[in-house]
Amino acid sequence: MTESDGSGFVVAAQSRQGTPMDDGFRYEREALDPIGATILQIPAQTDAEFAEAARNAQAVIAAGRRINAEIIAGLDHCVVIGLGSVGADTVDVEAATEAGIVVTNVPDVFVEEVADHTMALLLAAHRRLKLMDRLMGEGKWREARPVFNEVPRLWGQTLGLIAFGNIARAVARRCQAFGLHVIAYDPYVSELTMTAEGVEPVGFMEMLERADFVSMHAPLNDETRPLVSDEHFNAMKPSAIFVNNGRGPTVDEAALLRALESGGIAGAALDVFEVEPTNAENPLLHMDNVIVTPHIASATARMMPETRRRLGRELATTLQGRWPRSAVNPEVLPRTELRRWQPYPMQRGPNR
Repeated sequence: MTESDGSGFVVAAQSRQGTPMDDGFRYEREALDPIGATILQIPAQTDAEFAEAARNAQAVIAAGRRINAEIIAGLDHCVVIGLGSVGADTVDVEAATEAGIVVTNVPDVFVEEVADHTMALLLAAHRRLKLMDRLMGEGKWREARPVFNEVPRLWGQTLGLIAFGNIARAVARRCQAFGLHVIAYDPYVSELTMTAEGVEPVGFMEMLERADFVSMHAPLNDETRPLVSDEHFNAMKPSAIFVNNGRGPTVDEAALLRALESGGIAGAALDVFEVEPTNAENPLLHMDNVIVTPHIASATARMMPETRRRLGRELATTLQGRWPRSAVNPEVLPRTELRRWQPYPMQRGPNR
């Protein structure tokens, strides 16, 4: 265990020693070293061991171990738990909120990368690239063109977005260049936010019925586990393509497989799965009308260093007594002694 020197803040983290990530938390320390924070690497084998070692830490890095209710209950001085991701499913956010602990994430670091990958998968599925590659490899040159007798051109088609957060908005902007009409369902986003991006707000079932492509961007929580199942695939066009670059468990994978096998929908493009890593025998990996990638939508040379730098900055900001830039559980902020430094919005009212 790497010990604290007894001064300054202590940030607890599952030990990375002996792993490919063993670099001494170099990127997180860019923000933490200047405030005198020490990263306490804990080589715990169990949650109880981690909780005991982290008991006096003021912050916890949620990486390499899920920060569950047991661990949170053992944190006597923690004010912040930091995530280096958009999703917060590796932290029991409800338990943290009850304990008055802020949970931070990085919702805007790799938005463009995931939007690019969404478009890449959408286009690959639309142009049947997996099937085309196989036919070429088998020397079936003349069998390829007839496949497109039933495939419309992309221009003028409708893309439906499930949720309208940062990534979905970036996807919507890209779709305009391809001549796609974009509709979206998100009960938590103002219609004005959607129309400002040239997106038509619609109801959930209407979106499924109208869309030629459906792209999942909902976060994973109790409300969305799963959000799409048999009744939703049954509502989609038989020619529709389903894209998921969000979270695997937001979709009932067995229902998706049934829709594909029955011809209920035409195809799918997936970067995420219900269980990861998915089994190599998963039927979805072996279908001509399904193109898959191994949860790498956000992966670029920039992604890992920048998410870790942002994680460090969020921890440093909070440890110095200020609100973080992004809180997964913002309702806890007024209950803390942290001070708000962000400017207040100056519009006419909360929704105007």
